[in-house]
Amino acid sequence: MDPDNKLQAPPPALGKTQQFLKQIVYGGNDGIVTTFAIVAGFAGASAEGVGHIGAVAVLVFGLANLFADAVSMGLGEFLSARAQNDLYRSRHQAELRDIGQHPSHGGKRITGLLQHRGLSDEDAKTMTTILSRHPRLMADMIMSYQHGMHDPDDENPAINGLFTFFAFVCFGAVPLVPYFLFDPTPTTFVVSVLATLLALVALGLLRFGALRENLLRSVGETVLVGGVCALVAFGVGWIVGG
Repeated sequence: MDPDNKLQAPPPALGKTQQFLKQIVYGGNDGIVTTFAIVAGFAGASAEGVGHIGAVAVLVFGLANLFADAVSMGLGEFLSARAQNDLYRSRHQAELRDIGQHPSHGGKRITGLLQHRGLSDEDAKTMTTILSRHPRLMADMIMSYQHGMHDPDDENPAINGLFTFFAFVCFGAVPLVPYFLFDPTPTTFVVSVLATLLALVALGLLRFGALRENLLRSVGETVLVGGVCALVAFGVGWIVGG
C-alpha cells in the first residue's frame, strides 16, 4: 500500500457527532444565544416585563432572526471551509516545490521537526532518510508539524455548512417554543429562560458524549458562555428600554 495514501486515510471509528462536533456546538450555541437575545431584549426593554409584549412580535422577530442568522452561519461555515481547503492546497503545493528544488533544505527541516518532537539525532536522521524518498509525506509532515494545518480532503464544506445551519435552527428554536404554546406573560418568559438553560445543558451533554471529557467542564462552559451572552442581551434591553 502506498504510504502516502495510508497517511491520508480517514479515521475509521470517527462517528458523525465527533466528526461534526465543531459545527454542532458552534451553530447550536450561537442559535440558542441569538434567539434568546431577542426574547431577553424584549423582556428587558419592557418596564412591566414581557407581559406587555405581544407573542406575535416576539415570534416574528425571533423567527426572522433565527433563520436569517442560520443561513448566514451555514454559508459562513461553507465559505470558511472552502477558503481553508484552498489555503492548505496552495501551501502544500509550495512545500512540494520547495522539497523538489531544495531536497537538502527539506531534509533539514524534517530532521529538526522530528528532533523537536523528541526523537534522538540519530533516529531523526534515519527517518529523514526514509522520508526523503516520499516527498508528499514530507510535505504533509511539514504542513502538520510546522504550520499546524491538516489535510482537509476528508471534509465537505457543504456538509459542514448544513450541519451548522440545522444545529443553529434546532437549538435556536428552543427559546421561542414557550411563545408558541402560551400567552406572553412574565411566566412565559421564565419558561423560556428555563428552556434555554435546558438547551444549553443538552448541548453540553452532547459535547460530553462525543468527547468523553470532563462532564462538569463540558456542561459548565456551554452554560456559562450562553448565560453571559443572554444576560448581556437582557441588560442592553433594560438599559435602552428602561
